[in-house]
Amino acid sequence: MKATRIFHQPLTNPQLWLLGIGGGLVATLLTIIWKADDDSHLGMTVLALFAVFSLLGDKKHKLKLESDVISSVLGTVLIGVVLWYSTHFPPGKLFAVYTHVAPFVAALGLSLLASGWQGLKQYWQELVIIFFAGVPKVLIFALLDIKPLSILTAKLSTLMLWYAGFEVALQDVYINLPTGGIKVAENCAGIEWICHLLGLAVIGLLMFPPERKKRIFVPIVAVIIAFIVNAVRVAILAVMAANQNQNSFKFWHVGDGSLIFGVITVILFGIFYWFLLNQAEAKKKSITRSES
Repeated sequence: MKATRIFHQPLTNPQLWLLGIGGGLVATLLTIIWKADDDSHLGMTVLALFAVFSLLGDKKHKLKLESDVISSVLGTVLIGVVLWYSTHFPPGKLFAVYTHVAPFVAALGLSLLASGWQGLKQYWQELVIIFFAGVPKVLIFALLDIKPLSILTAKLSTLMLWYAGFEVALQDVYINLPTGGIKVAENCAGIEWICHLLGLAVIGLLMFPPERKKRIFVPIVAVIIAFIVNAVRVAILAVMAANQNQNSFKFWHVGDGSLIFGVITVILFGIFYWFLLNQAEAKKKSITRSES
């Protein structure tokens, strides 16, 4: 009888079921993103998951795991759709959309399964983090015209080259040097880096919030950093293309070199955010000293 109870308890424990389902979803989605060869999105997803696990760990004893039938069915359907498409989705642009949207859909389904529609407010921070880890990029490319950003990137890159002493001319999204040039396509406009830094900004604001009046500057600075660093990268690519250096161009355009610039954006944003938090901490210490 004791042995029966020991084995029966885990099967009726909702927390263990949720933990198992969540772990399976995380393993499945990370494997799919890894196989999609999208290193930047994989890194952003892993970072977002660490943030989510940290937030859930802080409030795990306060969560109310009470779901209704409708919410449980809806959550199960969302999770089922994510898992079904993980094995039936063909490679291509739509598959890239799936890898960016699926983590949020899975997180929403798991939240409904755990606490129902009424309990979603318990997970608003975690859902926001997972949302900004991938969904904004899909929405921007689907709903907005990226060409104005490509033109603006081309203008800034051309200005940088002109100040650096290059003989450069700009025609729409084409940066032309005497021996060659490049076209600043929509994928080169820096949207991916902008979305990644916005995701980092959201994680920072939710986990380590600065002073209230300074929070508005966090996403603005994130966008500016990503845009400027990408413009520097485009300017360098234009010089490489003009020099007919195809190997270097490929390395810095689609190879590991492009990831280096992504790391630079993260480091610059990290320095800015550290300065913001350190400034607030110094202000608190000065107030404490003046009061004492």
